[in-house]
Amino acid sequence: MAAETLPVRIERLVAPVVTAAGLDLEGVEVTPAGRRRVLRVVVDRDGGIDLDGVAEVSRAVSDTLDASDVMGGQAYVLEVTSPGTDRPLTAPRHWRRAVGRLVKAELTDGSTRTARVLEAGEDVAVLADGPLAYGEVRRARVEVEFGKSDELQGEED
Repeated sequence: MAAETLPVRIERLVAPVVTAAGLDLEGVEVTPAGRRRVLRVVVDRDGGIDLDGVAEVSRAVSDTLDASDVMGGQAYVLEVTSPGTDRPLTAPRHWRRAVGRLVKAELTDGSTRTARVLEAGEDVAVLADGPLAYGEVRRARVEVEFGKSDELQGEED
């Protein structure tokens, strides 16, 4: 059996701490930065996470890391953050969090769909142009929208 990578070992260590805080662990990344390393822990939850929530889980993750030897003796900087808007939609919870947002999905058959997510279940998302099974999706992301939504525009008239 192959040895676990450092990010996998960190993920196994901090996942219970993140879950106990009511959050989902979306990823762990370790990158070199000069004489140090940057340890980025990405967390999220339905409804998003505010700065106080990030600070709270950051302290808990830091305490857990300090109590272990997983990072070894080399200095590191811990960054706990939420995913950006360009995060790929790879799990049903990501689609659920994208309800109301415009998404672009590249499908396994080579076609592309861009539509607003109306609902998201465990296996299928309902887009404005019809249902989409997650198994048909090769890659999907939320599209950044810079204009006002139709509802907001109607309120000003």
